[in-house]
Amino acid sequence: MKKMRTIKKMVFLAIAAGLLFISCSKSKSGSDGSDAPVTIELWYGAAVTEAGPPPTDWKAFQIIKEKLNIILIPTALPSNESDQDVKVQAAGASNTLPDLFMVRRDPWLNLIRAGLIAPVDDLYGLMPTRTRLQYDSDSRAFTTVNGKSYGLASPGTIAKNEGVLIRKDWLDKLGLSIPVDTEDFLAVMEAFTFNDPDGNGRDDTYGYGAFIEINNFEEGVGRRFDPLMGAFGAAGTWSMSAADPGLNVRKPAYYEGLSYLKRIIDAKAIDPNWVSYGKDDFRAAWKQGRFGVMREQNAAFAAEANYAPFDKNFPNGEWIVVDPPKGPTGKQSVGVYTQAYRIYAVSAKAAQDGKGAAIARLLEWMSSDEGYYLLGWGEEGVNYLLDENGVPTVEGLPDAKLGFTQPEIQPLTQLRNMVFYNGEVELVARYPTYKAPTSGKSMSALAVLRDMQSRPWTPNIGGDALPAPNADLKRFYEQGVAEFLTGRRTLTQDNWAAWVAEFDKLGGLEWDQKGVQAAKDGNYLK
Repeated sequence: MKKMRTIKKMVFLAIAAGLLFISCSKSKSGSDGSDAPVTIELWYGAAVTEAGPPPTDWKAFQIIKEKLNIILIPTALPSNESDQDVKVQAAGASNTLPDLFMVRRDPWLNLIRAGLIAPVDDLYGLMPTRTRLQYDSDSRAFTTVNGKSYGLASPGTIAKNEGVLIRKDWLDKLGLSIPVDTEDFLAVMEAFTFNDPDGNGRDDTYGYGAFIEINNFEEGVGRRFDPLMGAFGAAGTWSMSAADPGLNVRKPAYYEGLSYLKRIIDAKAIDPNWVSYGKDDFRAAWKQGRFGVMREQNAAFAAEANYAPFDKNFPNGEWIVVDPPKGPTGKQSVGVYTQAYRIYAVSAKAAQDGKGAAIARLLEWMSSDEGYYLLGWGEEGVNYLLDENGVPTVEGLPDAKLGFTQPEIQPLTQLRNMVFYNGEVELVARYPTYKAPTSGKSMSALAVLRDMQSRPWTPNIGGDALPAPNADLKRFYEQGVAEFLTGRRTLTQDNWAAWVAEFDKLGGLEWDQKGVQAAKDGNYLK
């Protein structure tokens, strides 16, 4: 009888706990069932990495507290993706992950294996508006592991939103035509380096500018060098061609592309800081006129706040979008593209603390009209007005300096990537046509985007979902490629073949085989 009473007591407690969970899901009470506010620590990807965080008197903080009974504590992740991984993984190792955090796919998978991320299947139904706008079947499939969804995947960067840019004013100054093939590009890079294209009489310019920006589908030298590797058919980590799938680094085309990069480096036609630049350093450098050829993102180049420093420094300067270089066999590509998602994960600790419903409540509010416009553009009547088509605009604002396009206002919209889903209203509002303040030239990041999207690209759908290498192999891969380019290893056919053989022995061949099989299983090969 005593055992029976114990079992009944356990059943009663289980039912009571279930009722409490339902009650918490429908109310705004704290995670302990009281009326105390729920504190949610958020690590977010900043919309503008150079700008600061939202100010302490940000209106959204007040609304979130009063309407949702949530105290939001946001922290921006580092701008560099590798640094993001380090921060997130360190928090995982010390079991100090925040409640809700943006995370890249590789560390996300590791955290799932470690049991540090909670399934979120039950949250979708608690946020119907946001789920309809952002979490379609493809999104949920992207975050599903062993039948459970372990992340909230929002539409990320717009596909093919980067391009090859060249200083047209430097070409004109030196009497050069727009380069077409790899030899043309090398000749232009050398001229930009040695022939004083800015006319200042100093030896302070270079041809190509870049930095190492690596992710799981743009490995090796990374996306900033992809237009050069693409000329040899070796852009990106993976070839998703049904005729020749697998890791590009194991293919002859990769050596050819690497050899071309080495020619540029040996000719001293590249800004030597490419080995040390971070994203912010790189962007500061082109705005200071340090180099004349680059791959850059449409808004990072042409949005009003981002273009303003270059416009001020070089009112007669002009960047134009051009086709990527054409290789010896006619191949060319800005790089690879896939369907990008931003994953936000809920820590297992947050779920254990009963914060799931509050997190869903917060995200659902973000996708309401109030949250969408406030986080995306600021306060209506102060930072934006709605035009006749319902599109946010800065035209007609009482104080133009408070418009959402101004650099000083960017901290108010640092979380806009959490509400945007690439709708047409966003694109038109996000990329308005404007007059550059110093030169007066008409600029449109949207026109630049459409131009970039029209250039040659390599489809790589599914490339970001393929298996990742282990940490040792990844390190060997990245260090080896860098050593060949910097001269620490001599790049010859024999040396490269020996390095690839060692790469295979350390697990590269197995990684290649697993990736190809996963691509076949996912029906990604075309």
